[in-house]
Amino acid sequence: MLEYLRDIAHRTGTKEGCAEGDCGACTVVLGELSPDGTKVGYRAVNSCIRLLPTIDGQDLVTVESLRARDGTLHPVQQAMVDHHASQCGFCTPGFVMSLFALYLQRESPTREQVLEALSGNLCRCTGYRPIIDAALRMGDYPTPPHWSREQARSPARLQALHGLRRERSLTIPGFHAPRSIDELAAALEANPGAVVLAGGTDIGLWVTQQLRELPSIIYIGEVTELKRIRSDAAGILIGAAVPLTEAWAAIVSAYPALAELALRFGSPPVRNSGTLCGNIANGSPIGDAMPALIVLGAQIELRRGNHTRHLPLDEFYLGYQRKDLAAGEFIVSVKVPAPRPGLRLASYKLSKRFDQDISAVCAAFAVEREGDRITAARIAFGGLAAIPARARATEAALIGRPWHHDSFESAAAALVEDFEPLTDLRATSKYRLQGAGNLLRRFCIEFAAERVGSAIAAGSPTAMRTADLAQGAR
Repeated sequence: MLEYLRDIAHRTGTKEGCAEGDCGACTVVLGELSPDGTKVGYRAVNSCIRLLPTIDGQDLVTVESLRARDGTLHPVQQAMVDHHASQCGFCTPGFVMSLFALYLQRESPTREQVLEALSGNLCRCTGYRPIIDAALRMGDYPTPPHWSREQARSPARLQALHGLRRERSLTIPGFHAPRSIDELAAALEANPGAVVLAGGTDIGLWVTQQLRELPSIIYIGEVTELKRIRSDAAGILIGAAVPLTEAWAAIVSAYPALAELALRFGSPPVRNSGTLCGNIANGSPIGDAMPALIVLGAQIELRRGNHTRHLPLDEFYLGYQRKDLAAGEFIVSVKVPAPRPGLRLASYKLSKRFDQDISAVCAAFAVEREGDRITAARIAFGGLAAIPARARATEAALIGRPWHHDSFESAAAALVEDFEPLTDLRATSKYRLQGAGNLLRRFCIEFAAERVGSAIAAGSPTAMRTADLAQGAR
């Protein structure tokens, strides 16, 4: 998409910085009809790793789009000018577009919401303060004559996007976008060597970083059945084409303990393009979604032709980049079970940066207990080894034991039976193993307060010390 904008459309305000979706200089905003066709949603995406045919029928908004015909700047742009928020200017269009997406979504964003919206944009001049000031004041300006919130949601724009909808599948040399799940299954069965494309946040790097020639691509983003989320008493069913933004929102609504993990999973532009099932199918050892999904007992639905099967996620990964996935088979959905009463759940991530960074270690814990005795435990780690996996020896070391630091120390010692941690640029094997053990200890401390609550009321010195430790961990 970035090459198209700069070389063909001559929209040169959109810049190339990193060509891997990290810096945000290439940010644009896409408008897309909801699956039911009743509204339009506008979101920021990285154009440097988004394949152009995937935006067929969508509204592509660049920084040039915002300025009115009479030269009037959009409130986002005017706020950036008034607060001196542009230094060298190279990154400025990307910041403007991320803030424009936020402008359409929220009338008065908080500072935290601004920081989240900008977490995928880097300023090489380190001038974030005036940019944040501009973001906090952009809502104070009069309604613009062009690209107001009302205009973005207007029936005319909805009708215009309906007019762009394709009646038949888009098929061009090397690219096929089926419109139904049956058509998708037939296409992949006929061409099992094709790459299944969802958001492209990983496949895009094959082009920009590895300079690979892509094989035939079958794109699933036009399959309406795969773009839906369904919730019932049994859990949440998330289709393979559901963007991470919606997928994480659904999961966090059921499991609020995963809110920080969702926030740190890439940046908003990455989450707006990438999909949860794409992250699962990619099978990277550092895919942050997998440990949490594994401990929750998630299952995936797989389909090949007319045959469908279900598989627990912790049985899907066989080795580095090896999965229990036959030729011509694809992921239809992932099902996350409904919360169980009394489940203690947490997921933690160790990385060099808080925002948009690859994990050195990502851990997830789901533990149940009766009284003070641990009755069930599911523990999984990503980043330690070739695949995200359960720590079964560590789990066994906890089950039947009291909720006490000695129990968790024994469990931490068992980690060496579960993993042979790797060493790479992000961390050494020693760091990873120690970090994994410390995350397990953190989990113990954070939930220790439940155990000692009644003792605190009675003034138990031991309980008071444990409570102090738990508070310090927070």
